Amino acid sequence: MTGVLPCVEIDAQGEAAGTVLWMHGLGASGHDFEPIVPLLELPHVRFVFPHAPARGVTINGGLIMPAWYDILALGTATGGEDADDVRESAALIEALIARESERGVPSENVVLAGFSQGAAMALFVGTRHPRPLRGLMVLSGYEVLARTRDAEASEANRKTPLLACHGTYDPMVTIARARAAFDAHQAGRPEAEWHQFPMGHEVCPPEIDVIRRWLAARFAR
Repeated sequence: MTGVLPCVEIDAQGEAAGTVLWMHGLGASGHDFEPIVPLLELPHVRFVFPHAPARGVTINGGLIMPAWYDILALGTATGGEDADDVRESAALIEALIARESERGVPSENVVLAGFSQGAAMALFVGTRHPRPLRGLMVLSGYEVLARTRDAEASEANRKTPLLACHGTYDPMVTIARARAAFDAHQAGRPEAEWHQFPMGHEVCPPEIDVIRRWLAARFAR
């Protein structure tokens, strides 16, 4: 799988002060979070929502759908993800970061964000990227390939601001698994925030308020 992923893009008004590169969840598309951009009140920031490649997903009977990686099993504290798929998608996301640099937004002005599977990819790529990023936003997410975390961690992003949000009633990703991922990465970060909401595997208005505030701090003029 080569080339640049197709994306939904909402460009900045005028010169972009930065980019939010936001990955969707399993079976969704880059259009998923497009409607909330006006609510974030960041006209000087570019939003890029890539479409994940289509692939068979084992836990869904092999059905072909947009997926950053195959999920082989549910209910495991760690694992269940196809490692080759994770690394393939990571390379595609890295290519999008590189494209932003070519368009005048260096990595230090890029926030990697995602929901569910996309959040797992944002955390995976963001903690391994060789150059500093502006922030990492993990929504209803978890960690993949945790066993490689320490060996592959990038010094450039050990202190990158981290935001994690999760639903206390999430039936897809347990709050314990999400919190374990956050705890594994918050150490040493001057700015690491955990927020939980009485919701399922979704996004709620109070969470959007937190996201707006957090992104505004990242891209303050």
